[in-house]
Amino acid sequence: MSNQKVPTLGVIGMGYVGLPLSVVFAEAGVRVIGFDLSETKMSQLNAGESYIEDIPSDRLEPLVDQRLVSGTTDFDKLREADAISICVPTPLGKTRDPDISYIVAATKEIASRLQPGQLVILESTTYPGTTREVILPLLEESGLKVGQDFFLAYSPERVDPGREDYTTKNTPKVLGGITRECIDKAESFYGKAIDTIVSVSTPEAAEMVKLLENTFRAVNIALVNEVLLMCEKLGVDAWEVIDAAATKPFGFMKFTPGPGLGGHCIPIDPHYLSWKLKTLNYTARFIELASEVNTAMPEHWAQKVQDTLNDDGKSVNGSSILVIGVAYKKDISDVRESPAMDVIQLLQRKGGTVTYYDHHVPEIINDELNLSSEPSLEDALASCDCAIIVTDHSDYDWAIIKEKAPALVDTRNVT
Repeated sequence: MSNQKVPTLGVIGMGYVGLPLSVVFAEAGVRVIGFDLSETKMSQLNAGESYIEDIPSDRLEPLVDQRLVSGTTDFDKLREADAISICVPTPLGKTRDPDISYIVAATKEIASRLQPGQLVILESTTYPGTTREVILPLLEESGLKVGQDFFLAYSPERVDPGREDYTTKNTPKVLGGITRECIDKAESFYGKAIDTIVSVSTPEAAEMVKLLENTFRAVNIALVNEVLLMCEKLGVDAWEVIDAAATKPFGFMKFTPGPGLGGHCIPIDPHYLSWKLKTLNYTARFIELASEVNTAMPEHWAQKVQDTLNDDGKSVNGSSILVIGVAYKKDISDVRESPAMDVIQLLQRKGGTVTYYDHHVPEIINDELNLSSEPSLEDALASCDCAIIVTDHSDYDWAIIKEKAPALVDTRNVT
């Protein structure tokens, strides 16, 4: 344990969750050691250069200069921490099973170096039971006892990239500990940097909170996506209906249709719950149905492009199609799980020559795609047969896009 009077936090996984968490604690006077396997990221961090949009370098640099934030790939430094936060990815496997290998690997790094009195907090999204059933046994292999020699809690991240009104500091922090002592220890430590702490009785309750939040969004987005499909059949304007319904001051929360689900949470997290319930012989029907509706939306919009071109006497095959906006939501550069990727591939399979314009995303390089953004939106509009708006970035001039596009499909109703 550190003998310094300044408390020390170790953060494993210095990505979109770990770096903002580190900055908030450092700004509260806590010394933060960031751990990551990427030497490139840690070199950038130690130079005061941020690689996360939500954290500008001029906010990070003074904290690095004051030695309140540092990055390393040397996990032996975990011994210096009073508390250790695990902020690693938890993707889904190809069969939609949770992949908790990163959590297990991080826990093993901690377990082999666990010090008496240390607090360990899992922040990664996962299925209920992970903290108690997976992390606890690995940590207790050290011979230390939870609630006495070390402390273990779960506190879900609630990061919403690009958001400025609610940040890591002022978004209430839910936490649940293995024992009452674990909860007290976690409350005390988080209270140094986070405005509001909301404690629940167990880690399982805290794990379930995160999954409820994102399942709520996934189900409601699926509902309005299906309303859109129904309204099209009825010849009714879905957005007019939703806007009118949203004038009701109670009992209604506005969600809007779109090209499908994107991002690191909403398309993925509900499946952790669905998977866990399958092991208990229960089918999470809302989750399964919502996923079915949402994952079908890119196909719906690709068909819209086909129909729009057909109205002009053209086929998708041989046509030039411009995708406007490819990030999973507006005003950010993140393309994880973005429905734009599906739209592009669907149109390519139909024989279309697909280009894109997104000043937030200079290039898309993954297993399926290798594309660069068109340098000029106006030139790209002039040379395409049809444009499709997938991401509604705030600084686009929709009037010009509507005027210049030879044919236009608008998944966001911005025109």
